[in-house]
Amino acid sequence: MLLQSKRVLITGGATGIGRAAVKRCSEEGAQVVFGDINSKDGAALAYSLNEDGTSVSFLETDVSNLESSTNLVDTAYKLMGGIDCLLTAAAVARGALIPIDEFPDEEWLKHLNVNLTGTYYIAKRVAKVMKENGGGIMLLIASGAGVTGPSSIVPYGATKGGVNGLGMTLEQQLEPDNIRVNVLCPGNIKTPLKLGIINEQVEKIGRRAQRDVQLSALGKSDGVSSVIAFLLSDQADYVRGNIFTR
Repeated sequence: MLLQSKRVLITGGATGIGRAAVKRCSEEGAQVVFGDINSKDGAALAYSLNEDGTSVSFLETDVSNLESSTNLVDTAYKLMGGIDCLLTAAAVARGALIPIDEFPDEEWLKHLNVNLTGTYYIAKRVAKVMKENGGGIMLLIASGAGVTGPSSIVPYGATKGGVNGLGMTLEQQLEPDNIRVNVLCPGNIKTPLKLGIINEQVEKIGRRAQRDVQLSALGKSDGVSSVIAFLLSDQADYVRGNIFTR
């Protein structure tokens, strides 16, 4: 098993890529604590996996809230006795095709607070735990949006670019503490987040045929979770920088 005896913390684990990662990491032998604002799906996933005999715990978490983020890290530390690996998958993406001069300020701040500040809150607190443990692995999920190309959502592209910048900075800063930091940039994956973006686009431009084409080209979260499990394992010790998936 790739992650035997690893202690893994995951944000955004109730749906999409985060959910697939929770399942895959537990299958690979890891203890997993995950948080998500979606308490219904999160609790159901933890219950299902524990029925199968894995060690998974869920905590309702709003990563954009400092107290909630701190509580998740503290709880993970108490339950697992430390944190070896971190995956930040919590994100929002709303407002496809809205021009910048019409974009609601409150939505801009929502994206900033969840996608970028939420990643910062968690990474900051996990870094302290990992330093005390003698090292660890952080995997921050960004996107091709804002990294190699544009996005149909102004703040999504901006904040995912910010996550990429944060990861690059932490990679250099935390390497002396034996903490490996990578940024994962998934492609077009069939997740609730991506489906929401496509549906918004269809509502605005009315091209249902284009929707069918986009859906047929989407990859699967399980495929990305295989990459995640490898990157969180010791086998990926020589991997550096950004990793792009389908």
